[in-house]
Amino acid sequence: MKKLQTKIVALANQKGGVGKTTTALNLAAAVAAKGKKVLLVDSDPQGNASSGVGVFKSSGDKHLYHCFMNDREAASCIMATGQKNMDILPGSIDLVGVEVELISVKNREKQLARILRPVKDRYHFIFIDCPPSLGLLTINGLTAADSVLIPLQCEYFALEGLALLVETIRKVKKGLNRGLFIEGLLMTMYDRRNRLTHQVASEIQKHFGDLVFKTVIPRNVRLSESPSHGKTILEYDKSSTGAKAYMKLANEFLRRSK
Repeated sequence: MKKLQTKIVALANQKGGVGKTTTALNLAAAVAAKGKKVLLVDSDPQGNASSGVGVFKSSGDKHLYHCFMNDREAASCIMATGQKNMDILPGSIDLVGVEVELISVKNREKQLARILRPVKDRYHFIFIDCPPSLGLLTINGLTAADSVLIPLQCEYFALEGLALLVETIRKVKKGLNRGLFIEGLLMTMYDRRNRLTHQVASEIQKHFGDLVFKTVIPRNVRLSESPSHGKTILEYDKSSTGAKAYMKLANEFLRRSK
């Protein structure tokens, strides 16, 4: 198999409910729809990225937890999805135990990088859906990644905790992954009719300038519905405003990645 030039992107925000998993799922699907080979890694114990592509329960010992525990190679756990060019390394609730079980393991922050190394050159892009925390799983995601994409909900508390995430990224860059950089900040759940949305967007733009993606992800019912059907938005309703927004984001993301 021809080796590909791979870029690994971690999606992280310790604040829950910001559209992180929705973005991991649908940006991965949109990039795959552009003809790129994509792997989605579900590193969140909630397993929502896995169920969002129809993997409601991966069989027995074939998910990311078992890769962390050295029982399994990633290649034996990776599954195809309904989206052409897109595979998934599923997660499960067992990942909750990783933080405890790796506590005495040498180089515990680099275990995900170890897991992905044998399969990374099969893909153009690997997207890691990190948990909504700054624990060991997220540190592993940041250490394995080339860049971090930060989804931000357009609401009053959007910037709350962001400084802590940026500081964590800085520490990982200094001590574990010198090449790590912020890919960009993505504004999600954007409601153009809401004055507060515009105020928050303006504040984010003021603080982060060109790091903010020009594409915004709107509030969209079809986007909210698709995971419960085990489908990405492109499979569920590719004519929806949500699908169009993620295709637009994929174009912008790929331009930045050249």
